[in-house]
Amino acid sequence: MIERLPSWIKAKRFGGKEYASIMARTSTLELHTVCDSAMCPNRGECYNNKTATLMILGNRCTRNCSFCAVEEGNPLPPNPNEPTNVAKFVAELKLKHVVITSVTRDDLPDGGAAHFAATINAIKSTNPHGTVEVLIPDFKGDIEALKVVVAAKPSIINHNIETVARLYSVVRPQAIYERSLQLISNVRALNSSITTKTGLMAGLGETEYEVVKTMKDLYQAGCQMLTIGQYLRPTTNHLPVKEYIRPDVFEKYRQIGLGIGFKNVFSAPMVRSSYHADETFVETK
Repeated sequence: MIERLPSWIKAKRFGGKEYASIMARTSTLELHTVCDSAMCPNRGECYNNKTATLMILGNRCTRNCSFCAVEEGNPLPPNPNEPTNVAKFVAELKLKHVVITSVTRDDLPDGGAAHFAATINAIKSTNPHGTVEVLIPDFKGDIEALKVVVAAKPSIINHNIETVARLYSVVRPQAIYERSLQLISNVRALNSSITTKTGLMAGLGETEYEVVKTMKDLYQAGCQMLTIGQYLRPTTNHLPVKEYIRPDVFEKYRQIGLGIGFKNVFSAPMVRSSYHADETFVETK
């Protein structure tokens, strides 16, 4: 049985010329997108706007978060050609702002940090005037791995907090709330010119008090940009939606976040961490 969504949850249809072009090009270059792997409801819109969030280090994750549709399993070794292929994709689409994320690679000694850095550097070599945003895993708290990514100087380092502390054991059982906060603090300490960003899902059973507390924790940790969107269950094997949050509540969260001091808060039902990322970054300058 297909769950009926509220009227304010609407995704644009998949398909069209640009959608097909993105699918074909990523296939040719042996690239993955988190858009497809995580079954993002916005991928029809984004692909037809000639943008996509590329997912490096393969398409199998060493973690098994209960909200995420990315395949869990034993990953293949990193593709040494991937950084170059990502740079080709960015150049072909003439992207001014590119978002790169990855599966979590707890199997690698550095968690994939060197591969992130190589990808950032490859993009910069062919697109020196563009901006690069990376959405990184926690590297199991390894600050030396984080230093490798910071040294590549992306414009934005994003690390998603995902949910409130109380729900971590259910939503992100292999992650640690405090460790994610510390990563954000470490980025600010290592290079304060890099913008810090995070994303939060709503509708998993959190309370308004917990959302606001999480915002304050993030701001105190040094986070500058925040996205908040409605959690949507990708399949029946994933966590169910506890509540569909109304648009006015998302707007309330946006106003609270701005009041706390974030440079920008992008909060609405269909928002995802890399959704309209180029626009939200421009607004923080």
